[in-house]
Amino acid sequence: MSDNAIQQMKQAVAKAAADRVKSGMVVGLGTGSTTAFVIQFLGDRLRNGELSNIAGVPTSFQASVLAKKHGIPLVTLDDVEKLDIAIDGADEVDPAKNLIKGGGAAHTREKIVDSLAEQFLVVVDSSKLVQKLGSTFPVPVEVLPLAVTPVSRALQALGGRPELRMGVKKDGPVVTDQGNLILDVKFDDIPNPAELEKTLNNIPGVVENGLFVNLADVILIGEIVDGQPCVREMR
Repeated sequence: MSDNAIQQMKQAVAKAAADRVKSGMVVGLGTGSTTAFVIQFLGDRLRNGELSNIAGVPTSFQASVLAKKHGIPLVTLDDVEKLDIAIDGADEVDPAKNLIKGGGAAHTREKIVDSLAEQFLVVVDSSKLVQKLGSTFPVPVEVLPLAVTPVSRALQALGGRPELRMGVKKDGPVVTDQGNLILDVKFDDIPNPAELEKTLNNIPGVVENGLFVNLADVILIGEIVDGQPCVREMR
């Protein structure tokens, strides 16, 4: 599939998600290329008067910078009692609406914000759909820097193949917004994502992992049908 087609799908699904936000809502703002379009479209709706009095809770430095650029007022979790909706992307989505997230190294904050929202809306293009989690994407695990070696050993004992994520256009490893490192862990099979999510988080030194189980409420999928971008909701 061409890059242009993928961009069209991302824009279509992002617009459909942004259109679900109503005035007065507190919105969790996800991280990544599709959610960047959501933030842009929310800014457009605020500017043209379609939307008013919303507040965003960003899940990363990237989301915060984009929200400010597009004129979305920001609040923290200290300022609000609840989030009405969180909109976020995913790296993989299985038929049970379970996700792998963390391609942008923001999954720790994303999981906190997304889990607090009354509705967690996931925006993806059709390339992110898989029959089984772990098919195309490793499980990102955020780790305290001092614990990388022991955590790697523990992950290998679970049958995983961990790799320290390295920076692009930057020497050395990727550092998260919390100052931690990311191990990308390939598993040949994830028969029980819920169990693996808990097991990984019980390893001392692990901050959070990218398995999002039983969290997503609605999945919107951008597709190209007969050459045109369209959006469907996963049932």
